[in-house]
Amino acid sequence: MSEPLVIEVSGLTKRFGERTVVDHFDIRVPKGAIYGFLGPNGSGKTTTIRMLCGLLTPDEGEGTCLGFDVRHEASRIKEEAGYMTQKFSLYEDLSIRENLDFVARMYRLDRRKERVQVALDELGLADRAKQLAGTLSGGWKQRLALAACLLHEPKLLLLDEPTAGVDPKARRDFWDEIRRLSAKGVTVLVSTHYMDEAVQCDFITYIAYGKKLIDGPSAMIPALVGLETWRVEGPNLGALAERLKAEPGVEQVARFGAVLHISGTDKPLLNQTVERLKAEETHHWSLQVAGLEEAFIYLMAGARDNFALDTPPEIAA
Repeated sequence: MSEPLVIEVSGLTKRFGERTVVDHFDIRVPKGAIYGFLGPNGSGKTTTIRMLCGLLTPDEGEGTCLGFDVRHEASRIKEEAGYMTQKFSLYEDLSIRENLDFVARMYRLDRRKERVQVALDELGLADRAKQLAGTLSGGWKQRLALAACLLHEPKLLLLDEPTAGVDPKARRDFWDEIRRLSAKGVTVLVSTHYMDEAVQCDFITYIAYGKKLIDGPSAMIPALVGLETWRVEGPNLGALAERLKAEPGVEQVARFGAVLHISGTDKPLLNQTVERLKAEETHHWSLQVAGLEEAFIYLMAGARDNFALDTPPEIAA
């Protein structure tokens, strides 16, 4: 990473009671990057984000965010970071403009009216400025929440599943705005469940049940996992999928519409199985470059839920 690091932490750990929710997490985020933060629900993504922006104090670990110590300079981080929560948290009985003006007052910002108007214009909210926030659709609430995050001109945006529950067009519009901010030098850490969003990130970290499983440039993640993948088309895919699960070298069978993706990390063994099945001439087989979705399905298969009722605390941690 040639750009200076905006986030650099190691060993970040947070416990609630006997549960270790985030377990010795490391991350390095360069300036201006769009960094994807992926993982299933309950994996510690939100807790990690809150530690990075100064809302939670780590039990262990050290490092900096925006050059400030995450354990001892939380207030300084809050001043220069913008945090967009999963749940819409502005006042639904205030208008868009009134909400933004309130946030600007809370931050004690200078040029308050000017900043509010710029946010309205840049996020396409000006024509709806008098509309009550409670009457907005999910996509428009999302825009308002992002506008509120940007009022104090943060250098870092931490977005916690910002596009959950909104329509595809609103998601595309949101990502256009993220790319615009990144081009201006704003660093963005965004958690998401959507693979079509993950591929738009410069870097990806995948966290499962408190532990980081892998990170790196998004284009390199499948190669880092080491999957060999074959695409299968033809009749009776359900029956074929069940058969394949017991075949040598087959570690993963995933259905994608009218095709199967068959993956494994032992390339020679998997290819030997494929050649044998190809000889039956019942289906069409083609080598497929493994993508992010196959990689994450594979990673999840080996992850252990640290909140499962039957998981002993010492294993979950």
